[in-house]
Amino acid sequence: MNYVVAVRALCEFTARRGDLDLRFTPAPTASEGMAGHVTVAARRARGYESEIALTGAHRGLTVRGRADGYDAVQNRLEEVKTYRGDLDAMPGNHRTLHWAQALVYAHLLCQLRGLAEIGVSLVYFDIQSQKETLLTQTHTAASLEAFFIEQCERFIDWAAHEETHRNARNAALTALEFPYGRFRQGQRELAVSVYRAARDGKNLMAQAPTGIGKTLATIFPLLKACAEDRIDRIFFLTAKTPGRALALDAIETLRISAAPLPLRALELVARDKACEHPENACHGDSCPLARGFYDRLDAARRTALSGTRLDRVAVRDAALAHAVCPYYLAQELARWSDVVVGDYNYYYDSSALLFALTQSNQWRVAVLVDEAHNLLDRARRMYSASLEQPALRSARANAPKTLKKPLDRLSRAWNALNRVQQSDYEVHEDVPGPLLSATQNLIGVVTEQLADAPLSIDPTQLRFYFDVMQFVSLAEQFGSHSIFDVTLTPGYVADASSASTTTLCVRNVIPAPYLSPRFAAAHTTVLFSGTLDPHHFYRDTLGLLQNTAWLDVEGPFRAEQLRVRVAGNISTRWRDRERSLAPIVELIARQYAEQPGNYLGFLSSFDYLQRVVALIRERHPEVPVWAQEPRMDETAREAFLARFQTTGSGVGFAVLGGAFSEGVDLVGDRLIGAFIATLGLPQTNDVNEQMRKTMETKFGSGYDYTYLFPGLQKVVQAAGRVIRTENDSGVVHLIDDRYRRAEVRRLLPSWWSVPR
Repeated sequence: MNYVVAVRALCEFTARRGDLDLRFTPAPTASEGMAGHVTVAARRARGYESEIALTGAHRGLTVRGRADGYDAVQNRLEEVKTYRGDLDAMPGNHRTLHWAQALVYAHLLCQLRGLAEIGVSLVYFDIQSQKETLLTQTHTAASLEAFFIEQCERFIDWAAHEETHRNARNAALTALEFPYGRFRQGQRELAVSVYRAARDGKNLMAQAPTGIGKTLATIFPLLKACAEDRIDRIFFLTAKTPGRALALDAIETLRISAAPLPLRALELVARDKACEHPENACHGDSCPLARGFYDRLDAARRTALSGTRLDRVAVRDAALAHAVCPYYLAQELARWSDVVVGDYNYYYDSSALLFALTQSNQWRVAVLVDEAHNLLDRARRMYSASLEQPALRSARANAPKTLKKPLDRLSRAWNALNRVQQSDYEVHEDVPGPLLSATQNLIGVVTEQLADAPLSIDPTQLRFYFDVMQFVSLAEQFGSHSIFDVTLTPGYVADASSASTTTLCVRNVIPAPYLSPRFAAAHTTVLFSGTLDPHHFYRDTLGLLQNTAWLDVEGPFRAEQLRVRVAGNISTRWRDRERSLAPIVELIARQYAEQPGNYLGFLSSFDYLQRVVALIRERHPEVPVWAQEPRMDETAREAFLARFQTTGSGVGFAVLGGAFSEGVDLVGDRLIGAFIATLGLPQTNDVNEQMRKTMETKFGSGYDYTYLFPGLQKVVQAAGRVIRTENDSGVVHLIDDRYRRAEVRRLLPSWWSVPR
């Protein structure tokens, strides 16, 4: 056997027992944890060693990791753990795991340096008070070796099982052939480029039209790279549920074509969709599936991994068969899966599971970012945080006595900002010191309160404290990539009485500083979409290196498949909305009369949409119409799409950039045309104008980066609903006089034939 495992992964497998318990306190963020480690190391004497790479072996099992620190003068190895709150409230099984890691590192260091004995310390660093608590033991090299061997022996059977799986997987993947015999036009070019990116450890941005099979063309070459041991795991990340389904279906297609294919494909779903007892808290005293979780984890893991398709249903079945939580079982299975399919946040969020596993296990991962044009807005939301003053007042009214004082302090700092507010929206150069200090103080007290009495804060109020934690984390990392703004709540008037109500926001504009470490941690990242041009816009804002490869795949579609019409005599600008209604309605009715069938009509807002729908119903009742409604649930969305039948006809109206602008696959006569009555430009308002200024300062193209590029991306995505296969044909009406401008037309797909 020749199997490699990280120290942390080994100990988590062998030393964790007891309940799943998330009560201990809000955990430090990754950046806070790293800062804590740096602080501890800086306090040590000269000669103190940090981040010591260590490796050891036992019976074909190689164990590797990095010890936090070693003081040669005191002959003491240190394992540093950052925390918030009351250390005494830490569950015993957490402490046991920490000691196991420290003792394994101590053995590896003794072996490397030839030490006969060594002091071993757990250093608990309170990120709030900056105080250290040291728990120290002294061990002989012989006792540490015995402990190390014991842990390895507990793991070796599983390691042998995993090596057998990996060998069988690689053999099957080596023999794997493309399931359809031949590639579609453009599909081979994409697949070859993805493989080369994995081979060379580079990043790739790929624009490829819908219909060529991007999902299969990206997964297949990476599986071949897995077979050659170039990468360890594949993460397929999506913005929406349909993307997850496409990835799982593509893997199932490969599995059917090459049975048997021992490939573990795991689907990660949101906690609220996986939780069996949402009314209970995540600890053994409340939830039966958390009680004894780690005692039953081994059996649940073996049951789940006896199969290969680890979708939501399969994971739930395995979890409930052993009375463990499905959500956290899935998180455990991420350690042992070949392909993980999930949302962007599992790798790119500040507390991302897959990124943390990649770092701690030193995996060589390939990250596939599906419909990557969505990552910019999603990342902005991940790294933005808002606080609303009514939530503070509600928390103050219902707070335990210990929290009244810090909440009052925050209220005073907040009201001081309100008193100097001169307009509805104002931007500050940074987060004011008194406000930041008040929020930091509040988090410290809340943490202590939760440690002493975990159930003393009502869950509805707890949401505010979590929002404050996110706000503090981002405020402490504030820079030119974000803005801090204060917005007056509508209905309130700023004056000297302090009665104003505002919303505070650390608003990310350029997520590059947060995402670039994620790209650096991956062996290769492939971002692909049907609309990823101009690629420098996404490269700059997302934080990709300048030398990131770019591929623009020529698709199978021909200009004669799509008739593009430009209504250059209509303006859809805000000031022209009223006079645009009748011409838009007449154009739609004329096209429908000329060629009855199914159409999509896209407008810039629900108000605009409703006015167009009302007028077409009044003037042309012969045209069947249906419309998207705000906040449609999944059932309503399915009903909207069900109207597009090959035997039916009519116009479905939707908001551009909404649920029906992308990810909708209406092949053939189910959709024969689209009307896009907008340029898609984001609304001109105070926030977007401030973002434009930030973009202008950073890139020198503020208008394009804030308005034009995002707007036209939505237009092209919406128009892409019409032509889905090589056999489709249809028409797209671009309704706005600005479509005649050169700077707009150059952003439209090159295969379109757009009349001048």
